[in-house]
Amino acid sequence: MKKYICTACDYIYDPAIGDPDSGIKPGTAFEDLPDDWECPDCGVSKEDFEPLEDK
Repeated sequence: MKKYICTACDYIYDPAIGDPDSGIKPGTAFEDLPDDWECPDCGVSKEDFEPLEDK
């Protein structure tokens, strides 16, 4: 599954880890996050994330 990066603060959502503090279980794809999910670091919405390109 693809990782996504927050364009506001560079937080990386890793589906292998999920977002336990927000109740998102490991293995949850970014596309499957609730529409109202927010960046745990800066609070922006899913729309402010983009796919993380492998370098």
